[in-house]
Amino acid sequence: MEKEENLTKPSQGQNEDITSEQETKNSDNESESKVDEKSEITPEQKILELEDKLARTFAEMENQRRRYEKEKEDAYEYGGFAFAKEALSLIDNLERSKQILQNDESLKNSDALKKILDHLEIIDKDLISIFSKNNIKPIECLGKKLDPNFHQAMMEIDDENKEPGTIVQEIQKGFTIKDRLLRPSLVGVSKKTSNKEEKPEKNKENLDKK
Repeated sequence: MEKEENLTKPSQGQNEDITSEQETKNSDNESESKVDEKSEITPEQKILELEDKLARTFAEMENQRRRYEKEKEDAYEYGGFAFAKEALSLIDNLERSKQILQNDESLKNSDALKKILDHLEIIDKDLISIFSKNNIKPIECLGKKLDPNFHQAMMEIDDENKEPGTIVQEIQKGFTIKDRLLRPSLVGVSKKTSNKEEKPEKNKENLDKK
């Protein structure tokens, strides 16, 4: 009898095998149910999804087209920006040459100096004219208020006849190319010293009264 009972009862290892098989079947059933849920998407929903993807694709294509048009326009309008900036050194060198010649004691008040300066002035005007035809124009700054967008202050100069911050000296000429700054004007601006002088006088008067 004991042998028959042992044959009919499943062993512990067999019980574990049956449990694992059951869990596997359950997981398979769950995955099948998920697939069924995905397959339940209606044709209308699928169409809406495709329309959304198509609209996004068209929007990205339009953005790329606009970026390309902007880059092409900038290349056409400002393609010579670097070259123009380098070419300004010609004007700077001409200006330095004139100053050196004017400060040369051996040439002062001579006809040779006058002729040389006249020729340099003609070259300078021709360069400015060529630049202007290509929308590269000098910044007019003398007598104007300091504007950080176009001017760079290098020094302050005492001037009681000008409002503080007025440009009274141009150290290096600035230029624009169309609506962009090519390089700022290096300038000296006015400042007043009267306020500084008045304060010690007032303090002295107060001390005398005491």
